[in-house]
Amino acid sequence: MDTLTDLVKSDPYAPQRRQMNECRYLHHAKGHYESYFLRANHPTRPLAFWFRYTIFAPKGRPQDNLGELWAIVFDGDSNRIVVAKEEYPLAQCQFDNSQLSVHMSGSKLRPGMAIGEARQNGNRISWDLGYLPGDEPVYLLPKSLYDAPLPKAKALVANPNALFNGTITVNGEAIHVENWIGSENHNWGSKHTDEYAWGQVAGFDNDETAFLECATARIHLGPIKTPWMTTLVCRVGGETYALNNLLKAALAKGRYDYFNWEFETGNDRVNIKGVISAPYEHFVGLTYGNPPGGTHTCLNSKIAQCRLSIKPRGQPEINLYTRHRAAFEILTDDVEHGVPILA
Repeated sequence: MDTLTDLVKSDPYAPQRRQMNECRYLHHAKGHYESYFLRANHPTRPLAFWFRYTIFAPKGRPQDNLGELWAIVFDGDSNRIVVAKEEYPLAQCQFDNSQLSVHMSGSKLRPGMAIGEARQNGNRISWDLGYLPGDEPVYLLPKSLYDAPLPKAKALVANPNALFNGTITVNGEAIHVENWIGSENHNWGSKHTDEYAWGQVAGFDNDETAFLECATARIHLGPIKTPWMTTLVCRVGGETYALNNLLKAALAKGRYDYFNWEFETGNDRVNIKGVISAPYEHFVGLTYGNPPGGTHTCLNSKIAQCRLSIKPRGQPEINLYTRHRAAFEILTDDVEHGVPILA
């Protein structure tokens, strides 16, 4: 039988993933954040993990540069969310500018392998995971914008529908990860997007091969706020619908509140409409430092529900759904959401 290492090496998209995962941090004082994160869901239960290996470099304060290791396990059966976060001086961490290779104390992330441990407020989460290559990478923005100065925040999915196996230990309790579908992701920038809802589904309940990546966002230009823009990429039935053109994004519909998000977009090939939602007890609040200064709050759930309607031109409508396998995040400065801030 092929080893995990052999399967990762034989991945036809390995060169593309390697390029997409090159670390963009250049050790300057202009301000930068950069994250590699893994997430996956239990096939049938409302159980999920999210592990995030991050650079935080505040503008003009290189002495405060940090490596951050975040860990969250969501258990919807018991409405329990366990959170832990570690911080290290960035000089003690290694992020590779030529490939996916992260070392933070004893925690590591490489293609097909993630190990780590984080402790905070009496919680201890450790993980030892292997993951098989998934599908072709997904760009949430037009490819030409990833090396452009704007937008200041970039996001992509280097490894959608990756298959995870291994063990997670939460406060001494072992969780056996067996063929959980998820993703390996990379985002970076000099400034967080000011307001957004972001969503992802790696495998729907009625089609485990389907994939969705989407966002509704706007930025602040001083006192002026741009219109809401919605970008979306959906894969289903062997087709990829990339609705990430900025003009289309501006014309798309996207509206969210606490804790429901509706969106609709389309082009001459397809029309796609969706809803992502979760109860507030399935969210946790996280404090994200912003490189130019200040902080935002990220309301984070990885056990949300999603319903998606896909209408290809001249073909039957496709309806996808999942009860608790959707990622749903809201970035906000509001404090009236009622979600506890745990990290």
